[in-house]
Amino acid sequence: MRRYLRVVGLCLACGFCSLLYAFSQLAVSLEEGAAGGRRPQAAVVSWLADGRRGAGRGAGSEGPGRTGRYTLKTRPEEKMHLAVVACGERLEETVTMLKSALIFSIKPLHVHIFAEDQLHNSFKDRLDSWSFLPRFNYSLYPITFPSDSAVEWKKLFKPCASQRLFLPLILKEVDSLLYVDTDILFLRPVDDIWSLLKKFNSTQIAAMAPEHEEPRIGWYNRFARHPYYGRTGVNSGVMLMNMTRMRGKYFKNDMTTARLQWGDILMPLLKKYKLNITWGDQDLLNIMFFHNPESLFVFPCQWNYRPDHCIYGSNCREAEEEGVFILHGNRGVYHDDKQPAFRAVYEALRNCSLEDDSVRSLLKPLELELQKTVHTYCGKTYKLFIKQLTKSIRNRYDTPPKER
Repeated sequence: MRRYLRVVGLCLACGFCSLLYAFSQLAVSLEEGAAGGRRPQAAVVSWLADGRRGAGRGAGSEGPGRTGRYTLKTRPEEKMHLAVVACGERLEETVTMLKSALIFSIKPLHVHIFAEDQLHNSFKDRLDSWSFLPRFNYSLYPITFPSDSAVEWKKLFKPCASQRLFLPLILKEVDSLLYVDTDILFLRPVDDIWSLLKKFNSTQIAAMAPEHEEPRIGWYNRFARHPYYGRTGVNSGVMLMNMTRMRGKYFKNDMTTARLQWGDILMPLLKKYKLNITWGDQDLLNIMFFHNPESLFVFPCQWNYRPDHCIYGSNCREAEEEGVFILHGNRGVYHDDKQPAFRAVYEALRNCSLEDDSVRSLLKPLELELQKTVHTYCGKTYKLFIKQLTKSIRNRYDTPPKER
């Protein structure tokens, strides 16, 4: 009988404890309901200055966030990395490019600027004035090449252009990077081309657009004296890179039966093809991906739209359908009268401020200027220049935040 009573008592005690637990959980639920029924959220990331070399404004560190009874670790927001190399008279062009990138970008953007020493103070003066932008920071670096061949690399093609070949070796802490020439203008968010990284398959390490869409006017297939990628080669003015993969890959080549890593293949390539290349580092990249075609992701011409796509008539089908995403004003067309449609877009963005109202009022004056260029082949297709730009402005500045 005593054993039976003990069992009954134990059951009653357990039941009483369970009842107390149920009431405590009900109280917590009611408390959370009074607060709007929201689940604990990760703390908001703040972007503060860091102490890295040359950083005008760096990305801050994220600490733990506390909400209600729970302590959560902050999940860092993905940061995009953009690199550019500026030498000579390229300051204004570079600043305009950066402005076009910042107007539409959504995720935090860290810009790596490689520039001649005499340009550093000018870059700091201009970019520090953008300190009100919460998701932008930058780092300035000197132009650096391997000491035993610095002069040779610096004078290859345009001044400092071959610096891009060494970015995977210099920015060792950066996993992925979008490299662009100074004469690039973004007409849609950097986020969109950055998202192409997720489309790489397991063998692809970089992405570029074809040099030409029409082989009859192609340069590589008509004149090149070295191997090149695909039918018409690729253009390196816009180059998306998974640099972790680039640093780890062993490349097939025509210099040795052994495969070579990125840091070991550059100088042998230059020595072998120096007398045969015309476009410097771009030619070396074409040679490299000729032997390793599985490593390249090719994106459409609308991501690297150049005068070649309209100067003899429109030949970029994707741009005709969706508009130009990234405008590339090579051949100096932003600064002369040969392609006034390109210059009109450049001038509009150069004169635009980073204030919302200035961006919203960009389109009408630009379209009027573009209509004055219809006497040229590129001007005839001026609507391609503003089709995506119109969407980008509407999505970024005219759509309520909850609907974006």
